[in-house]
Amino acid sequence: MPELHLVSPAAPAAASDFSTDEIRAMQRATIALFARWGLSDEQASRLLGDISVRTYQRWKTGTFGRVGVDLAERMSNLMGIHKALRLLFREAERGYGWISRPNADFDGRSALDVMLQGRITDLMRVRRYLDARRGQW
Repeated sequence: MPELHLVSPAAPAAASDFSTDEIRAMQRATIALFARWGLSDEQASRLLGDISVRTYQRWKTGTFGRVGVDLAERMSNLMGIHKALRLLFREAERGYGWISRPNADFDGRSALDVMLQGRITDLMRVRRYLDARRGQW
């Protein structure tokens, strides 16, 4: 397996908080999560900041390459969304399904629709929404 390097030109110090092992773990977890969500490779590519579909397909075979700060932060937000869903729903399948169901708080769109707009702030919006829902308890 090729060596993985976190690329962070002119990145804030917080970007270096991710170790190579953490990046690899997030890549594997992201692949598994997207499979649970039933995403196409094209949708996965979009959520990951428009990485090439071919790059995502290589990830699925275990071939990981360089990861920039934006991609690391996207995966971190996706893991936060996953964690929040697991805490909100006792049955994991309900949480996995929630991502694709229409939601009045997103003007009738699903969380997936919101995230597929492609900006990192769209991922953050869904994560903040879920974290706020968790905070009500």
